[in-house]
Amino acid sequence: MDDIDRILLDAVQADGRRPLAALAELAGLSTSAVNERLRRLLADGTLAGIHGRVDARLAGFDVCAFVEVLLAAPGDDAGFIAGCLGEPQVQECHHVTGDWSYLLKVRARTTGDLERLIGATIKTWPGVVRTRTTLALSSPKETAALPCAARPA
Repeated sequence: MDDIDRILLDAVQADGRRPLAALAELAGLSTSAVNERLRRLLADGTLAGIHGRVDARLAGFDVCAFVEVLLAAPGDDAGFIAGCLGEPQVQECHHVTGDWSYLLKVRARTTGDLERLIGATIKTWPGVVRTRTTLALSSPKETAALPCAARPA
């Protein structure tokens, strides 16, 4: 990956609908060269896709929560991860250090919906021993964008 790839990654993260001609102008390349670079970045997985970003609150998902999950044993991970992958309200799943096994970021329409998600879904996944939930009161910054073009000092 070179500096031009990083510039293109930043531009696509900022606006996934930006025309190839505009990206080409930004990168100082032809549209076909930019198209080839984007195809390569998609093929090698660096660019994991180009997606629209939905405002969770405007879409009716007013509750954002972080659920810490303790598993009984490390061998229980596969079933638990399968549960996470199959549940669309689980936005993120992180294997973490410390007293808990995993940290989940989940979205729910209401606190009742969150209660059902945890009690009737997450707690039924293989190996789940205990959960602890923290509600986000507000989220001043949420992003999946990475500063690809920025170089460390």
